[in-house]
Amino acid sequence: MKLFDVYPLYDVTPVSARGIEVKDDKGQIYLDFYGGHAVISIGHGHPHYVQRLKDQLDKIGFYSNSVQNPLQSELAEKLGVLSGCKNYNLFMCNSGAEANENALKMASFHTDKSKVIAFKNSFHGRTSAAVATTDNPAINAPINQQQEVTFLPLNDFGAFEEALQKDSYCAAIIEPIQGVGGLDEPTTEFFQFVAEQCRANGMVLIADEVQSGFGRSGKFFAFQHHGIQPDVITIAKGMGNGFPVGGVLIHESFKASYGLLGTTFGGNHLACAAVLSVLEVMEQEHLVDQAAEIGLYCKEKASEIPQVKNIKGRGLMLGLEFDFEVAGLRKDLIHKQYIFTGGAKNKKLLRILPALNVTKTQIDMLFEALKKELS
Repeated sequence: MKLFDVYPLYDVTPVSARGIEVKDDKGQIYLDFYGGHAVISIGHGHPHYVQRLKDQLDKIGFYSNSVQNPLQSELAEKLGVLSGCKNYNLFMCNSGAEANENALKMASFHTDKSKVIAFKNSFHGRTSAAVATTDNPAINAPINQQQEVTFLPLNDFGAFEEALQKDSYCAAIIEPIQGVGGLDEPTTEFFQFVAEQCRANGMVLIADEVQSGFGRSGKFFAFQHHGIQPDVITIAKGMGNGFPVGGVLIHESFKASYGLLGTTFGGNHLACAAVLSVLEVMEQEHLVDQAAEIGLYCKEKASEIPQVKNIKGRGLMLGLEFDFEVAGLRKDLIHKQYIFTGGAKNKKLLRILPALNVTKTQIDMLFEALKKELS
């Protein structure tokens, strides 16, 4: 049997990793400034993370959700405190896509409606609101034909108002910082407007924090930069530091009932141990503040490079925009400078998503490498 070939792969085979350093099968050390789409939040192989998982495996790794798992309650309590979202309840699942699916289900159940508003260039996983593109209409087709999605331009007040006048919706789902789409953000005014309109029209406001959450933006959640309160928050990626886990934070005004949502692996013992260890490290090492500080330093260094035409994002969810497509630059950074970075739908954008405990020295190494390849 062969692998189903749907991903282009670089000719690099990692065999071990610590912090942001990754070693391949030839002994070459790389610096990881991408972290698997912002998955690596506290660094590869963090000692506390590894020990937490080992200790949990010595006890029990997984059992079904039909029995008590005290780790889930411990996790919910700690997440509520550190995130400032004590007035939400936690439902655990396995990925960002599953988190968004469940968020959309909740919105539909809550409102007894099915249509959804999303925004162009957004990405919400392989869900009914998967990707909004202008050049590939087929991708816009919802997988769940019961849930029709209307894609609107980001920060377009008129388009949003017009959509509400024409139709009735269960939810608006929005990334506080777009990931795959290219790090565009709603303005504070627009985000607050969407929140107000959702309240006025009986819609559920879903903040997709799958990539921007868990401290990456310099606040625990990126929506917290804008002074709004979503009804539902979806999380994944950095919450497990590489362990597959996702979750939905549901405001306490929503009432739970047996059978409303379901999952097979969500919230298993190992997943809870992974997320708890991430939260513990974030608290002990002050990584939310670190992300904000290092993000500003990163922007300062980027501003020194004349070829960088625009700097997008917040904290350690950053994009450097050039006036040329960056695919070649990314390859040169990997094969000549031994540095991993990311791309986006915007082919002129270089994405930088390192672990939140990256150092200024390592940031300096990134920008020295960039200068060499651009000179």
